[in-house]
Amino acid sequence: MLKLKKLAITGGLSSGKTTVCHLFKDLGAFVVSADKIVHNLLVPDSVIGQKVIQLFGPNIVENNSLNRKKIAQQAFLDLKLLKALEALIHPVVYAEIEKEYQHARQAGKYLLFVAEIPLLYELFKQDEFDIVITVTADLSICQERFIKQTHQTIREFEQRMAQQINPENKAKKSDYVIKNNESLACLRDQVTKLYSLLTTQ
Repeated sequence: MLKLKKLAITGGLSSGKTTVCHLFKDLGAFVVSADKIVHNLLVPDSVIGQKVIQLFGPNIVENNSLNRKKIAQQAFLDLKLLKALEALIHPVVYAEIEKEYQHARQAGKYLLFVAEIPLLYELFKQDEFDIVITVTADLSICQERFIKQTHQTIREFEQRMAQQINPENKAKKSDYVIKNNESLACLRDQVTKLYSLLTTQ
């Protein structure tokens, strides 16, 4: 059976973590996303969904789905709510990531397992991975991407970033850093080189 290296991709808001993960997937890595797992969990008829409705109230339910934007707006205005939400979701997310890792390992055809985890260091989960990669970008670029992608404000960007470790500190702690200030081609080149390095070590 091939040795499957367990990688975590982290970084600040809108730094390009998801794009980096897509590029790793294109190269043959098995990729999972903590945000995607959360998205799948946050449905009204799930156990987690019901608990989230109890926390935030029935007004977060719209068209038989949970309005994640409303949840985020409330959570980042009330840190007790945010912590309660995280306590509900994070253990389930990490259990699902581990389940996916075991699935990939048993498949026996992958060299890299890549998990996109924005709050890796905040939750002290870095030691559960063989390698940590931080994706960075200039603050102004991240703000611009965040506003464009989410249609939210700089204030909302700042509220979220205030709950995270500074991306520069994440970069210092990680094994590798990918800088995403330039073109997609430049980003692809960095990921391709890193994939080659990690799969031949």
